[in-house]
Amino acid sequence: MKRFHLIIRGRVQGVFYRATAIEQAHALGVSGWVRNAADGSVVMIVEGSERCLETLLRWCKVGPPGAYVEQVECVEEKPTGEFHGFHARS
Repeated sequence: MKRFHLIIRGRVQGVFYRATAIEQAHALGVSGWVRNAADGSVVMIVEGSERCLETLLRWCKVGPPGAYVEQVECVEEKPTGEFHGFHARS
């Protein structure tokens, strides 16, 4: 089990990035949350297997159609197991 704290920058708000990230997370079976940040970035905290998190990270670097990802900052943190499912936060 691993945990990533992701900050995705670029044109990532208003292009269904969060909604599509939720679909990707559900398909991979990872848990955590995603939210839009005031600075225009998207923040994600995810926990799951290394393989699934690496797959999600690759997706985050591209995003959905309409998104333009300039940068993905990924910090590995200690997993807590606190999440049940994956959802959007406001």
